[in-house]
Amino acid sequence: MTLNCIAVDDEPLALKLVCAYIEQTPFLKLVGCYDSAIEALQGLHEHAVDLIFLDIQMPNLNGLNLAKALGRDRIGTAPMVVFTTAYDQYALEGYKVDALDYLLKPFGYDEFLRAAGKARSYVERFRSPAPAPVALPEPEEEYLFLKVEYQLVRVAFRDILYMEGMKDYVKIYTEGSSKPLLSLTSLKALEEKLPSRRFMRLHRSYIVSLERIQAITKNSVQIGNINIQIRGQYKEPFSQFLSRWTR
Repeated sequence: MTLNCIAVDDEPLALKLVCAYIEQTPFLKLVGCYDSAIEALQGLHEHAVDLIFLDIQMPNLNGLNLAKALGRDRIGTAPMVVFTTAYDQYALEGYKVDALDYLLKPFGYDEFLRAAGKARSYVERFRSPAPAPVALPEPEEEYLFLKVEYQLVRVAFRDILYMEGMKDYVKIYTEGSSKPLLSLTSLKALEEKLPSRRFMRLHRSYIVSLERIQAITKNSVQIGNINIQIRGQYKEPFSQFLSRWTR
């Protein structure tokens, strides 16, 4: 049995150590290292996680609050939490949020392995094996998180009008905002995160929300006051979509 793990700590050396411990433990698999609880939230949307090694003292959102949020949102399926902290006064608070264990910094690999073994024993004893995949699709998320300046911003799909790719970043135009959000990412990376039934790439520099299209010509679409050209390899997929839409 292998447990998918993430490590969360705002101290670079502490984070590097815990990640190294995870990678050298045969029954653990490292799927993410994060220097903030907010970054970890995004990771939990992207990966199935069984166990979190979680620092408590962090800016913006501390480890205790993250653990409480996970307990509320994922009743019965929340990842197990092992707190890692330099402050022993948090031990009682940690157990109040059903933490599996508590590691007091600085700790060695033997202490880490004891906590990891406790997590494996808990899964073997109390959790059933994951069910076989079924044909029913998982519920689709209604938003994505974007890195905007120095924070993660949650943007609802329904609010997005279109996206414009620039050289080093992407402009995301949303309803009710006079200025686009600027995210340091690529249009391709965003395209992979967007549901294909709601968004389509029409140009090497543009992705549009299909539900926001107001008018269509042979080679362009209109969203608000802007006309976006349909070019190159993107013409045929849009023609196929249009043929279904106009039946």
